[in-house]
Amino acid sequence: MDLRQMEYLVALADEQHFTRAAALCGVSQSGLSAAIRGLETELGSVLFSRTTRRVEPTDAGLALLPYARELLSQARAGRDAVVRVTRELSGQLRVGAEQCLGVVDVPALLERFHRRYPRVTIHFTQAGSYDLLDMVRAGELDAAFVASSDHLGALDRVEIGRRAILLLCPPEHPLATAAKAGWSDLEGLDYIDFHDSWAVRSINDEVCRAHGVHRRVSCTVDDIHTLLDLVHRGLGVAMVPQTIAAKPQAAGLRVVQLPSDSGAEWVVSVVTAPRSPETAAAVHLLELLSQ
Repeated sequence: MDLRQMEYLVALADEQHFTRAAALCGVSQSGLSAAIRGLETELGSVLFSRTTRRVEPTDAGLALLPYARELLSQARAGRDAVVRVTRELSGQLRVGAEQCLGVVDVPALLERFHRRYPRVTIHFTQAGSYDLLDMVRAGELDAAFVASSDHLGALDRVEIGRRAILLLCPPEHPLATAAKAGWSDLEGLDYIDFHDSWAVRSINDEVCRAHGVHRRVSCTVDDIHTLLDLVHRGLGVAMVPQTIAAKPQAAGLRVVQLPSDSGAEWVVSVVTAPRSPETAAAVHLLELLSQ
């Protein structure tokens, strides 16, 4: 066993999809599959059950998973310890993020940055993607993790991951038993959606408008858990990224696929202003993303 195999194991267990796990690890799907097969051969056990729709850890895979996470954590800690004694970075890091991005754990990333560069003062802001982009442009943030690829202008952008948009319904809703909705099914419903500063609101509005669906947003929220609570209480349906539909708080809600021609994707990126001596800390933050 090696660290690369442990990285692939954790990514596949988290994503439950070979293509997404490979993209997260920056490797080809065939390369990731071969590494997992090699690990299974070495251990003499099947670590994942594979179906046409998803990939799930077996009991053996679940038994290995916490040790894999610990090995990766120890490896990162070792690299950070070396960097601490060989590099000195001071100043401040001003970073923002939209809530619950899913494809990147921003608090964990900031923890790693703080352990590696303890002399840097971190200022963190949580807001909608469009507000965060404005703050980067205004020089108020050095970097922001956003769910938008629009309205970037001269900002630098690094894509981290993307997820499909799905429909969430309460179990008693007429669409709750459907695997996929048609565009006509989406007409005339009560919707719960985010404030205009959240990029997913624009994605939802544009997709429905392009297919002639007139949405009636009856509840506007600025918090993911409030949105899920309102759907649970039967106050409407919600178009959300796959990562939100997979949250524990969404358990019990029904997930319905949007029409196959929707093209609705939630793209998570980190954006930064043009580099300057004042944004040196942001450069080092981006380096941690690839480690």
